[in-house]
Amino acid sequence: MNIDHLYISFVFQNDKALIFFIFPLKISDDEDDTHPNIDTASLFRWRHQARIEKMEKAEKDKKQFEEELMKLELEKQHLEERLKDADNVPTEEMEELQLKKHELEDQEKKFREKEEMLKKEEKLRPWNVDTLCKEKESKTLINPSKPLVEEEISEEDKGIRQEQFNKKYRKELRHFGMLKKSEDSKEFLRENSNLVCEETANYLVMWCIDLELEGKETLMEHVAYQTIVMQFILELSKHMKKDPRDCVQAFFNRMSSCESLADRQQYMTSFNEELDAFKNRVRALAKKRLDEAKRQIEEEERQKRLGPGGLDPVEVFEQLPKDLQECFETKDIQKLTETIKKMDPKEAEHYMKMCVDSGLWVPDANKNAEPADDVYEKIEEKISVEESNK
Repeated sequence: MNIDHLYISFVFQNDKALIFFIFPLKISDDEDDTHPNIDTASLFRWRHQARIEKMEKAEKDKKQFEEELMKLELEKQHLEERLKDADNVPTEEMEELQLKKHELEDQEKKFREKEEMLKKEEKLRPWNVDTLCKEKESKTLINPSKPLVEEEISEEDKGIRQEQFNKKYRKELRHFGMLKKSEDSKEFLRENSNLVCEETANYLVMWCIDLELEGKETLMEHVAYQTIVMQFILELSKHMKKDPRDCVQAFFNRMSSCESLADRQQYMTSFNEELDAFKNRVRALAKKRLDEAKRQIEEEERQKRLGPGGLDPVEVFEQLPKDLQECFETKDIQKLTETIKKMDPKEAEHYMKMCVDSGLWVPDANKNAEPADDVYEKIEEKISVEESNK
């Protein structure tokens, strides 16, 4: 579309009459018809970029000219001040000053001619979208961020809420935990702002512990990074007293573009220190949980082993004298009978009672087997006879 003639009327109101001035304007149009085989959109972009570069160069030349002109005027002003004080200026220097004055006047004349030429070029330059439309005033309206609201909720309700949250958003939470790039994490949290909360951090912490228990160290360290990202956003919201969802952009700005390199390095150092401390806490908690599980299993096994008297046969066996241990290991009842007869009666009774209470020795297991089955009863009889003789 070519615009050859466009007339704009300017109206000036006087006390008696209205005067109309009509000026023909020439407007440059980038949207001329192009060949169907030419990418019109690309062509317009190239034209627009070329026009912008040309305008920037013209503006740069104009600014440089104005600086040179100002410099010339200052130099001329200084020279005129020196000439006013002609009485105190030597003759030779006065001649030089006069010669310099003529040179400056010639330069000024050339500058004025160039100035008129620039004004004329600017006046004849076609108008376009970049010159017709100029921003006079701008205003940005941003929705006010929500203040940080701390909810008072019981521990029981917190547990119920966390369980429901985990079940509802498990897929999304796992997706966030596996993200690698900061830009991806930022975009994900923007699109899923409902996940910027304490429950997400809690889920990620528990996931890290589970991964450590499963021996997946590398994966644990990756999820740990995302956990600290979420925790730093939550801490930033507390510091700024804003809703965590309004602090996502602020956090990633600090991570990537602080006011100075030193500030960014300091922030990254704090982040990495907290990350290392968190991974150490995860390892410690996982080890503690593993130790507790082992103790629980061992206790369950011990409870199953307890004899009729509530003693653990393993513990009792370890407390027996070596001679008695050999008798039980070899299951030699004859040797057991002989060993007990050689022992002090009270000591023998003590050990045999422990064996019976732990189930290590069952006196009535097989009455018809051998006389040695009544060892415990014989020990009691022997003790009672010795006490009566005393």
